[in-house]
Amino acid sequence: MSTAHEADERKEKIAFNKLQKRLRREVGRAIEDYNMIQEGDKIMVCLSGGKDSYTMLDMLLSLQRSAPISFELIAVNLDQKQPGFPEHVLPQYLQDIGVPYHILERDTYSIVQEKTPEGKTTCALCSRLRRGNLYGFAQDIGATKIALGHHRDDIIETLFLNMFYGGKLKAMPPKLRSDDGQNIVIRPLAYCREKDIVKFSELRKHPIIPCNLCGSQDNLQRQVIKQMLSQWDAEHPGRLENLFTAIQNVAPSQLADTRLFSFTELEQKQGEIKQQQKLSVVNLLH
Repeated sequence: MSTAHEADERKEKIAFNKLQKRLRREVGRAIEDYNMIQEGDKIMVCLSGGKDSYTMLDMLLSLQRSAPISFELIAVNLDQKQPGFPEHVLPQYLQDIGVPYHILERDTYSIVQEKTPEGKTTCALCSRLRRGNLYGFAQDIGATKIALGHHRDDIIETLFLNMFYGGKLKAMPPKLRSDDGQNIVIRPLAYCREKDIVKFSELRKHPIIPCNLCGSQDNLQRQVIKQMLSQWDAEHPGRLENLFTAIQNVAPSQLADTRLFSFTELEQKQGEIKQQQKLSVVNLLH
């Protein structure tokens, strides 16, 4: 006779399998939609020690086992020399699951602390330094792709950050070429919801390493956006899904960017259409 504890374990296992299948399906769909991975790719998986990058690595490992193509995964962590950073956690975890890895040691922490004015957030400079070091290392190890753990919520948040604070209508593309033209960056979690990733990571018992550099800062602009979107999600189910769909369904002629649509040529095109209509009528009469 089964106990209540055993029944709870079965329910948790069923819930975990269902969640894992959903995340795997969404990652697979994103990879297919944006042609993220090709035969023979050597993918540098950027592992920070947070829920997103752990989940991304799990999903890529799962897909690697069943994919019809062959590709290589190498985990890379950038040790930024933050005080108290548990250096043993990631090497031990990656050894336990049998994933090849590199720990890249760069003291970007001291640079960020020195260069950031008092009262300002460290995220922008930290991100640039981290990105530069990782991009350079990808070239050193011959990686053909760099995988980052940004998810659907990150992409939507970035859209509003750019609109509210930067005056730009842009987000994070699921796939891009780096500014220096040397690296292809992919975001396999682009279709995944953060709340699913949180739950999955909890059930997987990932050894989470908190970011003490920026994670403890108050009043970050991204946190303001995150709270707004969280409220929308609670009060208006489906709104975030519609927002992400909108990012995938852009109509340049219905916006106002003259670089994307030639508004000055509308009269000329109108004249061409009228001429074509006249010719069609003449042809019908004859």
